[in-house]
Amino acid sequence: MTKKKKKAFSSNSTNKISSRKADHVELVVTEDVEYRETRTGFDLLRFEHNALPELSLNEVDASTTFLGKSLDAPILISSMTGGYAEAEKINAALARTAKQFCLAIGIGSARQALESKQYHKSFSVVRKEYPHGLIFTNIGGAEIAALHAKGKIASIKKIIDLVKADGIIVHLNPLQELMQPEGSRDFRGILPAIDALCHHFRIPVIVKEVGAGISRATAERLINIGVRVIDVAGAGGTSWSGVEILRQKKNQRVALDPFWDWGIPTVEALRAVKELKQTMTFGLIASGGIRSGVDIAKSITLGADLVGIAQPLMKAFYEGGEEMLVDYVATVIKQLKTTMLLTGSKTIGDLSGQTLFQIP
Repeated sequence: MTKKKKKAFSSNSTNKISSRKADHVELVVTEDVEYRETRTGFDLLRFEHNALPELSLNEVDASTTFLGKSLDAPILISSMTGGYAEAEKINAALARTAKQFCLAIGIGSARQALESKQYHKSFSVVRKEYPHGLIFTNIGGAEIAALHAKGKIASIKKIIDLVKADGIIVHLNPLQELMQPEGSRDFRGILPAIDALCHHFRIPVIVKEVGAGISRATAERLINIGVRVIDVAGAGGTSWSGVEILRQKKNQRVALDPFWDWGIPTVEALRAVKELKQTMTFGLIASGGIRSGVDIAKSITLGADLVGIAQPLMKAFYEGGEEMLVDYVATVIKQLKTTMLLTGSKTIGDLSGQTLFQIP
């Protein structure tokens, strides 16, 4: 008699969510889930070298202001995790690192916190560790669509209050959901729900993809209903489609494999959405495959106000704890400032006015 295979998820919906979140983190830090062929586009761009910058590195100032709060560098520790047992220590370390360098930080999807109080500390710990920081809570588009359909959009206040959030990120992830064994197949009602969210709460609404990119047309629709910030979250870094494909049974992976590299490369998305700034006012975040301070500098020159990093930070924490996490962030900021000096940019404003050359 053969033993029955243990179910990957319990029958409780909250436990299913928590288990899935843990799966995601484990796959991101232990497996090769990068885009295989699609590149961000940063490798094809070059700054003009300035051999006479007439600057000292000590003079270079990477500080900026975003949504009314001062930051020492234009960096967002992007939304990664929350809602399961191990997430509390991860988020605490990320929050302490954000505080040390005065950076912005987002938490992972707080959907689980709407359904159960079990792991509330994995979210609230961020504000506890970083009392005066720029902190964003996070929820999926499909989740707010479901709440809006039930007339319960006001319940989002729970996850805003949980971290005393300065803004709420709505993530769009139809590709990831379609690849996910237990994912949604219905993406109707998300735009009206975001509209309702923008008009129900005073805090800024930020909309991002999770690594497949946001097009100019999509960004324009979002800004027209009151979205304050667009995070292009382009393709070329972690493939969340790939993460979900690896969570599928082996005999189901082949059919989904063509979608591993689906998406708009980060540079392409950034350039397209930046064009809207000529006639529309909004904040612009670049994320998706940001791996160095040079990538951050290029993003700023391409029009970003803030630049999000996620996967390298998670890997640093898992490989060497908080010490390696801090070292990684310090290195990235040093790379950013070095790039600024080598382009003759004393400030972030100067950097945004530089020229990037496309390599043939």
